[in-house]
Amino acid sequence: MPWTMNDYPSSMKNLPDVTKKKAIDIANSMLDEGYAEGRAIPIAIEQAKEWRENASKKEVEDFKDSGQPTKRSEEGKRYEDNPERLEEGEHVVAHEDGWAVKSSKAKKPSDVFNNKEDAIKRGREIAQNKGTFLTIYKQDGEVQEKQDYSNQS
Repeated sequence: MPWTMNDYPSSMKNLPDVTKKKAIDIANSMLDEGYAEGRAIPIAIEQAKEWRENASKKEVEDFKDSGQPTKRSEEGKRYEDNPERLEEGEHVVAHEDGWAVKSSKAKKPSDVFNNKEDAIKRGREIAQNKGTFLTIYKQDGEVQEKQDYSNQS
């Protein structure tokens, strides 16, 4: 069942509304990607708190005004016809608003940061969690570095 601002895990009840909304968004997306609830909820809460600490006032206001959290598809996983989605690596690429972190075949970035170091840190965290790889690009689009996390236990 998709979580909303009126129906969410009890562990999110003490979060400020905008942080709770972000946590719900992240958790719903993680469940769609195949994560178990018990793993998705604490990760989503931690990532939402981190986002709130690092987000600009404008980002917070824009997110607050963006309506309800993204809902999970009722059918379950968004990527049922694309199970390799969790196998995709992460990429840190130049973006009009700074530096973006995105999965290999994603159309939109999962995160955008003002500086490259923060984007690399986030990309590395995602790649390590998924057990895939991170490719870091230069401003001109040339590959700067590749990091492989597929053999970690």
